Amino acid sequence: MEKMKRMLNSNKLKVIAIIAMTLDHLIWFLYPSYTREIIPLIIHIIGRITCPLMCYFIAEGYYHTKNITKYTFRLFLFAIISHVPYMMFSINYKDWTSIIPFYNKEFLNQTSVMWSLAWGLVMLRIECSTKIKNIIKVILILLICIISFPSDWSCIASLCILAFGCNRGNFKKQMLWMVFYVFLYAVVYFFTIDKLYGVIQMGVVLAIPLIMLYNGQRGNNKTINKIMKWIFYIYYPLHLIILSLIRFLLLK
Repeated sequence: MEKMKRMLNSNKLKVIAIIAMTLDHLIWFLYPSYTREIIPLIIHIIGRITCPLMCYFIAEGYYHTKNITKYTFRLFLFAIISHVPYMMFSINYKDWTSIIPFYNKEFLNQTSVMWSLAWGLVMLRIECSTKIKNIIKVILILLICIISFPSDWSCIASLCILAFGCNRGNFKKQMLWMVFYVFLYAVVYFFTIDKLYGVIQMGVVLAIPLIMLYNGQRGNNKTINKIMKWIFYIYYPLHLIILSLIRFLLLK
């Protein structure tokens, strides 16, 4: 088992996450609805591994970054940049008004998962702070849950980052909390959006064996490490823009 744990560094896991996300979004592009066809369903299940992997590495980033302020700013910057591409690609997109959160009187999926990821880092910073009283921490974390709730993956992505970061070194607790939080998300999805796709959210368990194989390293090539530091931030909004433009061209 120890040898197996050395198989995947963070760069490899991020590439796996990007591939899974891309396949998932391609299916949303080809089947812009809650299809029941078997192959799209399988790919959507595979796509569920992306969010927990990203949450895990943001929590890891908290402990490894040299400048937590710049790291936090970078996440929020890309959350803002990703908003318009995400809304344009969304199956709920109707016209330019869809870009304005809550304009169409909808509450869920009003911005990208990057918003929840950014707030998850803030949540972890609050919990790990020695200067904030416990009662204030609880209040602030609850407020962050409210602020991040309307985004893709809701406040669950934020809570997963909190769980990964606070239980660092205890793999079992990290995974149990992650599964518990996503189960809550799946229940909400089941009753408010689509029953089958609510169940599909539990595909996040496929990320568990991948995280198990993480060796704690970034990679041996410094150039690749620098590229991978930025690749997801850039790739996420960029691929959504490309898919949205293709969709608009095809609809003309």
